[in-house]
Amino acid sequence: MASSNPSPVDPELVISHKFPETSFSYTERDVALYALGVGACAGDALDEKELKYVYHRDGQRFIQALPTFGALFPFQNKKGQVDDVPGMQFDQRLLLHGQQYMEIYRPFPSSGCILNKVAIAGLHDKGKAAIIEIETTSYIKESGEALCMNRSTIYLRGAGGFSKSSPRYSYITYPANQVSHVSVPKYKPSVVYEDRTHQSQALLYRLSGDYNPLHSDPMIAQVAGFTRPILHGLCTLGYAVRAIIKSLCNGEPTAVKSIFGRFLLHVYPGETLVTEMWLQGPRVIYQTKVKERNRAVLSGYVLLKRIPSSL
Repeated sequence: MASSNPSPVDPELVISHKFPETSFSYTERDVALYALGVGACAGDALDEKELKYVYHRDGQRFIQALPTFGALFPFQNKKGQVDDVPGMQFDQRLLLHGQQYMEIYRPFPSSGCILNKVAIAGLHDKGKAAIIEIETTSYIKESGEALCMNRSTIYLRGAGGFSKSSPRYSYITYPANQVSHVSVPKYKPSVVYEDRTHQSQALLYRLSGDYNPLHSDPMIAQVAGFTRPILHGLCTLGYAVRAIIKSLCNGEPTAVKSIFGRFLLHVYPGETLVTEMWLQGPRVIYQTKVKERNRAVLSGYVLLKRIPSSL
């Protein structure tokens, strides 16, 4: 007898969904606040490689934006989140942000008006879970010039099992080889960078637009299974990419072409992040660990536009 329970996912309804375009503006204050949120100048307010992210040093006309500043852009989508997609039934408490992929097409201006175009880039049935990939391409509104693309991979536990045939349902709109497989090398890293987060790090980072109470409300964090609020995964990614720029790119944020990160484990504000880096041609493989627990929390790669001359 067929089950009377409806499938948690209607794949045809999901992939045919069209998101509305969204416009928003940001200022230099937003750029600087984000940089502070991912630890810029936290260890040294005079840091010659990072002061430019928050201050007009030596007469520079504009402050510079970190490439991961663009990871904030999807949060401006009024109707561009997974819970806005029709044909999906899932428990919000079982949602996990699994991966983030970014392509940077040009340096971010220190202020601007941005147009976001959002699309479903992937949908996969993993048996006990469903995976949905949401892609946001951001443009300078006035000129139409593309700035960056973010692809967020979201795991929805308990929403799998919607395939009507074998093999399991899988749909993508991008080349399968666009994101490289990452294997953390077993040999000694090229560089290791250590950064201590502050107890208030999540409270500071949330001011950049991610107001999920999991990162600020002790009661909600405990219901979710944590002893206290945890750090945003994208904040940890910002720390890792900033470490790579500082260590391998002579502090030049425009050297970054694309970024991939897989979120492995939570971070508690106040913990120390140790980012290990392996330079393989123009690609930097990295792994970030929490020093106090000796656990890997993030891994991935950063593709550089060129191999730094200093190396």
